[in-house]
Amino acid sequence: MLQQTTVAAVGPYFQSFVKRWPTIDALAAAPVDEIMSAWSGLGYYSRARNLHACARHVAAEYGGSLPSEEAALRTLPGIGPYTAAAISAIAFGKQAAPVDGNIERVLARLFAVREKLPAAKPMLKRLAQALAPQARAGDFAQAMMDLGATICTPKSPTCESCPWIKSCTARKLGLERSLPARSTKQLRPLRRGTAFVVISGASEVLLRRRPPKGLLGGMHETPMSAWEKDFPGDPLSLAPTKSRYRMLDGLVHHTFTHFNLELQVFISHVNSRQSGSAKGEWAPVNDLAHFALPSVIRKVIEHALNSAERKNFTARARRTPR
Repeated sequence: MLQQTTVAAVGPYFQSFVKRWPTIDALAAAPVDEIMSAWSGLGYYSRARNLHACARHVAAEYGGSLPSEEAALRTLPGIGPYTAAAISAIAFGKQAAPVDGNIERVLARLFAVREKLPAAKPMLKRLAQALAPQARAGDFAQAMMDLGATICTPKSPTCESCPWIKSCTARKLGLERSLPARSTKQLRPLRRGTAFVVISGASEVLLRRRPPKGLLGGMHETPMSAWEKDFPGDPLSLAPTKSRYRMLDGLVHHTFTHFNLELQVFISHVNSRQSGSAKGEWAPVNDLAHFALPSVIRKVIEHALNSAERKNFTARARRTPR
C-alpha cells in the first residue's frame, strides 16, 4: 500500500484491510472483487490484484506463511526487489538492503554520487548492500528510511542533526542540496476520451468491467471510448444504449502516473433496464461504495449526478410560481 502512496493516505485502508482479512489465508479466500472494492480510491490498482494473487500463492505453496529469503520473496506476484528486501530485512532480520527514494538520497549524498537518477540506481543499490549489517538489518533499513525522510530531506537537509555529518562527502563538497542529480522529467502526454453515464428510473448506473489485465484491470467503469490523443470524432456512435444523450458542460480531469486524462461526459436517462438495451450491470447509486470503482470513474459519475441534480433544480425553479 505504501508504494507510491503516503502514510497518511494508507493508514485507514491498512487498518480496514487487516481487520477484515487478518491473515494471508483469509485474504487468499476472499473474492478478488471484494479486494478491489476495499482498495477503491487508493490508486495503482494493479497492487491490489497482485496482493490477492500473492496471498493465494503463499497460501497454496507456503502454507500461509511468507518465505523469509529475499530470492524466494521475489518470485511472488507483485513483490519486486525493494519489497522483497524490505520484508526480508524488517520482518525476518535477514541481511538485505531495501532501497527506496529516501535511502537513495542519503547514499547519493553520503558518497557524493553524481551520476543522475535513474541511471545511478544500480550503483546506489550496491552501496546499500555493502552497508547492510548482519545484525539488526531491519532496524538499519528503517533508520536509513527515517534519516532520509526527516533529516536528509530533498530541499532543506538539516545536516547539523545528522549522525553522518562528518562522513558525508556531499556535505564536505557543498553539494548536499544538489544531490541526487536527476534526469529531466518528460511532460506527461494528454489523452482524451468519452464517458457515458446511463441512469435508470430506479436510480441505477450502468457499469461494465474493464479487461482483467492492463490499467485499472478488472475494475468497474461506466461505458466509455478508448483513451487516445483526441476525443472521438463521432462519440455517440460508441454509446452503449440507443437512448437520448446530453453532453455535459465541462470535462473530467484525472492524472495517472504516465499521462493526464480529459473525459467528456454524456448522460442518458432510461425508464428501465430493458429500455436501455445495454450490456453490463446496474449499480444502485446509493450502493456504489460496494463496487470496485477507480477514482476517475467516481469523478465521472459524480460529475453526471451533480449535473442531473442542477438540471432538475433549474426545472423545478422554472415551474415554481413567483
